[in-house]
Amino acid sequence: MRQPRSGPGKRRGRGPRIPATTLRKQQAALANVDQITGAKIPKSFVFSRGKLPSTLRHLQQDLRKVMLPYTALNLKEKKRNNLKDFVNVAGPLGVTHFLILSNPKSLPHLRFSNSPQGPTFTFQIEEYALAADIANSQKRPRCPPGIFKNSPLVVLSGFSGLGNPFESLVEYFQHMVPAVDPSTVKLAECQRILLLKYDKEKEVVDFRHYSIKLQPVGVSRRIRKLMQNNQVPDLRDLKDVSDYVTKAGYGSESEVDDEAATVSLPSDVDKLNRASRKSAVRLQEIGPRMTMRLVKVEAGLCSGDVLYPWPVAKESVGEKGKVTEEEIEGQEETEDELEDGSEDEMEE
Repeated sequence: MRQPRSGPGKRRGRGPRIPATTLRKQQAALANVDQITGAKIPKSFVFSRGKLPSTLRHLQQDLRKVMLPYTALNLKEKKRNNLKDFVNVAGPLGVTHFLILSNPKSLPHLRFSNSPQGPTFTFQIEEYALAADIANSQKRPRCPPGIFKNSPLVVLSGFSGLGNPFESLVEYFQHMVPAVDPSTVKLAECQRILLLKYDKEKEVVDFRHYSIKLQPVGVSRRIRKLMQNNQVPDLRDLKDVSDYVTKAGYGSESEVDDEAATVSLPSDVDKLNRASRKSAVRLQEIGPRMTMRLVKVEAGLCSGDVLYPWPVAKESVGEKGKVTEEEIEGQEETEDELEDGSEDEMEE
């Protein structure tokens, strides 16, 4: 016989029933939380301000792919949208970072900003190449769609010992993507690298985007294709299965070039790359590629106090029609006195 319920709306031996809508909200909240740091997973918007040419539009789409999966790949923009509209939408969606492209009269600019309070780092793009240009320049381009299911690994180089504002810039880049715990991360999820390298001589930042490929050492190309494709090869013209393995030279196909680093994997990645074998790590550029120069740092979101102006007058030349630093300071003091005098007149 069935036992009667202990009370109205209650079931014996079970807890209270949670509505399906509440469960979905809880699951969505957990999905937005970084399991390592406990903070919210950083999300981004990549959009433009003003009219862009077609090449910069393609660059904007390439940057959205770099920031996948925590970005809006198909974000729709309208001419009447202003910066406040993006801030209002970013709050409910949990968006924390903005990448803003613009095309002034000189050179295109890319702004990295925290939403909603800043700071904002403005870079001048001196050179850039699209992902399509990088692929066309390679003999065997490699960019499988599955590599965008996880965020890239951010690697910073050359930023040490520079002081502010580069210290805050490094902090921004580090928190632009979810944190990674080396002891618990799955190697199969590490398929991309975003390299940001500062050149101290040229005072520019090199932006590079690579895909990570693991290749087992000592395995021929034919065996790799056989295990990866899971298809029966065509053996009609061969007398023995061993001819398929040794055809075209086993050694030449399995050798690893000098640029690849050989490592021992701590865990299995796929069928070929096992923890018991050595694998060669290869980086292949997938783009986009940029060379950027930091020109301005603002305390707020595209506004506020300017913390880092560039260029700064470094040399003073008193002849040949060039103004010296002392003359510039004298002009600024004169202008300040005129402004103070005009304010006094307005008060009187």
